[in-house]
Amino acid sequence: MGATDDLPDVLRFDCPRCQREVETAYYGPCETCLGELRVRYQAERTEVAATAYEPKMNVTPNAVALKDD
Repeated sequence: MGATDDLPDVLRFDCPRCQREVETAYYGPCETCLGELRVRYQAERTEVAATAYEPKMNVTPNAVALKDD
């Protein structure tokens, strides 16, 4: 037997957002509040143009490397 075998399948608690009593398997906002949050914070898709990759030059040549013999 594991440590979680004695836990109930359904939890009873007050919704942390609206304080109504909720019966669900996981702690969190009730279904009504979840629906409101999904509508309120729904992301809008936008097109982003990717720029061409140009490698960054981290090393600058020194005078010895540029010296012509």
